[in-house]
Amino acid sequence: MTDKLADLYRKPGHLLRRAQQVIVGTFTRECAEYDLTPVQYAALTAIRFYPGTDATRLAEMIAFDRSTIGNVLIRLEKKGLIRRDTHESDKRIKTVSLTSTGLNLVIRADPIVDQVQEKFLAPLTKQEAAEFIRLLHKLADVREITRD
Repeated sequence: MTDKLADLYRKPGHLLRRAQQVIVGTFTRECAEYDLTPVQYAALTAIRFYPGTDATRLAEMIAFDRSTIGNVLIRLEKKGLIRRDTHESDKRIKTVSLTSTGLNLVIRADPIVDQVQEKFLAPLTKQEAAEFIRLLHKLADVREITRD
């Protein structure tokens, strides 16, 4: 059966989707006690380092859809992890910052998330892992996403 699917198993889209399933599954299992999704973790991390950012900029920073970032923020706010405030100079804009509970949670989750990444990369040598990350950056154009 795998011989007939060999072409599929060489397709980068299929392999990336499968790899994403593996790492998200591991993240979900390992971070269950924190009740966090990978997107929520990314949002909390970005807000931690860029407090007072708005939803549009946050969506850009974590490469997430602008139209659905609001739902993520609503969930984080309901959990008491973030606070949304009206922007000082433009009352139409809401800024986000971590609550002490949110900061505490992301600090506690960081080492677990690092372990998830290490588990995922474990089949690779250190050189292969570095090359894999470099190539993913190139494919995802992270430079564009993280511009300041």
